Amino acid sequence: MRGKQNSSPQFQSSYSCVQRVIILVLDGVGVGELPDAANYGDAGSNTLVHLAEAVGGLSLPHLQQLGLGNIVPLPGLPPTPKPAASWGQMAERSAGKDSTTGHWELAGLILERPFPTYPHGFPPEIIARFEAAIGRRVLGNKPASGTVIIEELGPEHLRTGWPIVYTSADSVFQIAAHEEVIPLEELYAMCRQARKILTGEHAVARVIARPFLGEPGHFRRTSRRHDFSLPPPRPTLLDRAVAAGLPMRTVGKVVDLFAQRGITHCEPAANNAEALQRTVAALQEQEEGLLWTTLVDFDMLYGHRNDPWGFATALAELDASLPDLVAALRPSDRLILTADHGNDPTTPSTDHSREYVPLLSVAPGQSGRNLGIRATFADVAATVARWLHLPAPEAGTPWEG
Repeated sequence: MRGKQNSSPQFQSSYSCVQRVIILVLDGVGVGELPDAANYGDAGSNTLVHLAEAVGGLSLPHLQQLGLGNIVPLPGLPPTPKPAASWGQMAERSAGKDSTTGHWELAGLILERPFPTYPHGFPPEIIARFEAAIGRRVLGNKPASGTVIIEELGPEHLRTGWPIVYTSADSVFQIAAHEEVIPLEELYAMCRQARKILTGEHAVARVIARPFLGEPGHFRRTSRRHDFSLPPPRPTLLDRAVAAGLPMRTVGKVVDLFAQRGITHCEPAANNAEALQRTVAALQEQEEGLLWTTLVDFDMLYGHRNDPWGFATALAELDASLPDLVAALRPSDRLILTADHGNDPTTPSTDHSREYVPLLSVAPGQSGRNLGIRATFADVAATVARWLHLPAPEAGTPWEG
């Protein structure tokens, strides 16, 4: 079944030729506080502007050409008179500021209630059930940076064999374990036990396995992280694409955020560079449908660690890779660059921030225009559904072009 088409010939013609859509999510790259940011402790946050100020200006010529500097005034990145992409920003309508909520809203699903969070650690009854299920005690049970808590409790973990449980401002139950103390499959089994326990009012968005290696003072997290997510409660853009028989490919952590649902092919990526390489390679294979890549380094490595210089360097590396991605596009393709939340690296907080996100929409060979401030991330899902002739999502308004 295909979605309804607008009766306006001009409106319809702008969508009729699209065969393939690429969504590139820049994890944590916000562009300014939302009106309700103070309710989340994020008043004054502005990820992109503040990091640009902190490093003395950004040099991102390819993103500038697309129109990034037209979205918000950025030190070192002035607006361009004729952007190669349509530009704007989007507000988050869902309650929350985590990756799952942001990705689900981009896919057309609005959450009226936020996922539960645990600023003081998990309740004793949850920890008791988990310890009984895994047959051993746990360490930690508090909000913490993953790298910090591993350094703090890693030696005791090596001595006792007890896993480290921690959370953050996000709705997550994270379990860290040294791979030589608790083998990967055992750690994953612990996560499955936690996922079974964390239901109802305690249904956190994600249970995350956080394996690490090394010695005290030199611990390092490995790439074998695995997320055990709640499945979306209602159909998303991804489900609609698969139901219509279209390929739905993901690169990076997208597959985990959607609990492996609505995806025909997924590829892991250890970092931004690998994710971009796999995205360009996928465009040589995939003839139609949807390709969704999330670049996690901005958020995971730099936002959460309050590192504006690292954040800016990662943006420059993305910028240098963009020509290869744009060159791989066909005239019938559409490329969307956006984000799922903010993560201002200049504030005292090391957690996500409630912000508008950038929107750049590339139609090869077409000039860009101002898309304004969109009322919801779900406008992405509505637009992609229109482009690919899919049933409209439950929320969102498509833009033209």
